[in-house]
Amino acid sequence: MNEFIGVIARPLGMLLSFLYGYIDNYGITLIIFTIIVKACLFPLYADQIKHSARMATVQPKMQALQRKYANDKETLNIKMMELYKEEKFNPMRGCLPMLIQMPIIFGLFALLRNPTVFIESDTMLMAVHEAFLWLPDLSQPDPWILPILAGISTFVSFTQTQQQTAGMAENSMSSMMKMMRYFFPIMIVWMGRSFPAGLTVYWFIGTAIQIFQTRGLNRWKNKLTEKEKK
Repeated sequence: MNEFIGVIARPLGMLLSFLYGYIDNYGITLIIFTIIVKACLFPLYADQIKHSARMATVQPKMQALQRKYANDKETLNIKMMELYKEEKFNPMRGCLPMLIQMPIIFGLFALLRNPTVFIESDTMLMAVHEAFLWLPDLSQPDPWILPILAGISTFVSFTQTQQQTAGMAENSMSSMMKMMRYFFPIMIVWMGRSFPAGLTVYWFIGTAIQIFQTRGLNRWKNKLTEKEKK
């Protein structure tokens, strides 16, 4: 597992080191690095939004079939496959972007938690200890401010996700999402108080970018949904 993460973390470390060579400020480098990573992942995230818009139009037909064939699972499966073929809809497509993103997220986590393990640069050995804004050392945890900012941004992001999937999930899944909406931000605050400040900077900036991306993509999703319904 560590070798697999290293395959992803090392190229990302090369990018981080390359950017620092031009910027010469580790805090600003982390912000630029985060923007680049989010820009590269944006097409995958946009595809998820597009899929959820398509799902919104197919969902009522799926629910009608589920009610009609509630006592005949075999026929229900056949009718579902026919519906997917007719609508040219692949329910697994929504999972693909996340599956692609997860190894990248693990690689980023490993890199920013222990940058010097994956970066073969003497310059970066000192860079990770630089001060930034109120932070005296980006390799050390920030006890409150950054973790709280990261927790707030995570809460807003989860709220947006919950609004996206409203009415599309079963009640049990909806209840779980509501619980995670509060639990996960608290967990981020707790973990942020023990992780290097550089990693928490990445999480906060990345989540803040995603919030603005989601706002724009939600408008696009609404237009796609209206178009699909016509």
